[in-house]
Amino acid sequence: MPYARTIGTTVVLLLLVGAVMMREMFYVVDETSQAIVTQVGQYIRTDRQPGLYAKVPFYHSVTYFDRRILVTDTPPAEYLTLDKKRIVVDPITRWRIGDPFVFFVTVRDEAGARARLDDLVLSAMREEIAGTNFADVIDKRREAIEDAVTKRAVERGREFGLEVVDVRARRADLPTEVQASVFARMVAERAQVSQRYRSEGSEESSKIRADADKERTILLARAYEQSQRLRGEGDAQAAGIYAQAFGQDPEFFTFVRSLEAYDKFLNAETTLVLSSESELMRYLAASRPGTASAGR
Repeated sequence: MPYARTIGTTVVLLLLVGAVMMREMFYVVDETSQAIVTQVGQYIRTDRQPGLYAKVPFYHSVTYFDRRILVTDTPPAEYLTLDKKRIVVDPITRWRIGDPFVFFVTVRDEAGARARLDDLVLSAMREEIAGTNFADVIDKRREAIEDAVTKRAVERGREFGLEVVDVRARRADLPTEVQASVFARMVAERAQVSQRYRSEGSEESSKIRADADKERTILLARAYEQSQRLRGEGDAQAAGIYAQAFGQDPEFFTFVRSLEAYDKFLNAETTLVLSSESELMRYLAASRPGTASAGR
């Protein structure tokens, strides 16, 4: 019985030792990682492709590194442009581990790599912005600055086994303490422009009204002139007709004119005190019964 127990214990120990040996002898590299193998600190090889690999147990060491594209969000920093204006830029860097062994020797891990990248990007960004005016950094040359910083970061990153994909400025803006004054100046400038437009519009409106009033006055004067001319021509024609009629029978014309006058001023509410010898009453007096004119 003690013998059987000893054999069982030995088998268990052998299985444990075998499992440990298998674990130390083989390692797996998946599709998201890459590994370097070192022998007592000396570089042996780099395994980039996914698969199962073998090594010498307890003698070779395996260090894994991410092979995917990583992102470093560099803290925003303040820069001085060519025209001596302050600007805050928030760059973001995409990169991957290109040479795992150089990466391991120079920066050791991702934290060290991010610190190095921050220094590289901030230095390159500062040099590019220092040679560019503020307005160009915001608008015209922003992409060109990003490309130039990317190129510098790619060249310097190789020294640390880094493969920089690109550097982009997520935000480029004025410092917080300057924004309020700049916005106030912008509002004042816009108000000045709007006031100028209103003044120009008011001036143009007054000019249009003045031209319209002038045209109206001219039209009214011409219309009045034409009406007076037509009225004069009508009066002349009427006078001619009256003269012609008067020339044909002056007595009858006088009689008709007198009747028209009687019709206008003689009515039930009219009281006249006139001499019987008045020229106006001549036809009325002649129309009385018993007079010579009445017989005629």
